[in-house]
Amino acid sequence: MGERTLSGSLSLSTSPPISSGSREAAFVYAISSAGVVYAITRACSQGELNSCNCDSHKRDKDRDRRGEFDWGGCSDNINYGIKFSKDFVDAKEKKEKDARALMNLHNNRCGRTAVKKFMKLECKCHGVSGSCTLRTCWLAMSDFRKTGDYLRKKYHLAIQVTMNQDGTGFTVTNKHSDRLIKNDLVYFENSPDYCVMDKAAGSLGTAGRMCNKSSKDTDGCEVMCCGRGYDTTRVVRVTKCECKFHWCCAVKCKECQQTVDFHTCKAPKRAAWLDQT
Repeated sequence: MGERTLSGSLSLSTSPPISSGSREAAFVYAISSAGVVYAITRACSQGELNSCNCDSHKRDKDRDRRGEFDWGGCSDNINYGIKFSKDFVDAKEKKEKDARALMNLHNNRCGRTAVKKFMKLECKCHGVSGSCTLRTCWLAMSDFRKTGDYLRKKYHLAIQVTMNQDGTGFTVTNKHSDRLIKNDLVYFENSPDYCVMDKAAGSLGTAGRMCNKSSKDTDGCEVMCCGRGYDTTRVVRVTKCECKFHWCCAVKCKECQQTVDFHTCKAPKRAAWLDQT
C-alpha cells in the first residue's frame, strides 16, 4: 500500500504492520488507529488543517461538580479525528470480507475509543484576584501516554476469538469465559515464542540482548533471557571528569576510569543431536 500525506507534514502509512492475527497485531492496529485520531485532532486544534478546527458544538453554559461554567476556548474536535481515522484507517479492511479484516476493524475501533475515553475538562478562572467566580472551560485530549498505557493493559487482557459462522462477529474461544469483547482487543492466533529466533514469525529472539540484572520488569535478565541465564562482560570506561573552566577560555578535564558490567542473554542450548552431526 502507499502513503497518504496531509498538509505536507503529517504522513500516515496504510501498510499492515503485522501479518499474523496475534495479540501483538491487535495492539499495533489499536495503537495505530488511536495515533491517527490523536494526530488529526491535535492538528485541527492547532489550525494546521483546512478541513477542520475546534469543536463548535460546545457552546453556552454547562455544569460540573464545581458548579456552572461557560464553554469557550478551543475544545479538541475529537469526533472529527475519530471520523477521519475511521474513514482512513478502516478503508482497506472494509474491502475485505475475511476474519482478519473483521479483527482489524474491531481493534481499530478500540483504539479510537481509547483516545476519547481520556478527554478532560480544562478551565480558566476569571474574577477579582483569581477568585474564579467565572470559569471558561473546554475539552482537551490527555497526554497520549495515557492511551498507550490503557491499550497496553488491553493487550495483556486480549481475548482469543473465532469468527461466527455468519461472518459478522466473534465467539470467545474459551467457552468458560463470560467476558464481553466490545471494548477489548481480540486476536485469532497464539503469539510465537519470542524467546527464540523465528524469522518467519518476525521474532529475532533474545539471545545477545542486553538486560538489566537488577530489574524485575520485562527488561530484567530473568524475564528477557527466558530462563536461559546471562553472560556478564566487565568493561573499563574512560570518561572526562572533574572538568574546570579556566579564564580565558578553556575547559580542562581529568580522565576517570569506571568499571561497568554489561549483561547479555545467553543463546538457547544446542540440541544434543546437532552436536553429534
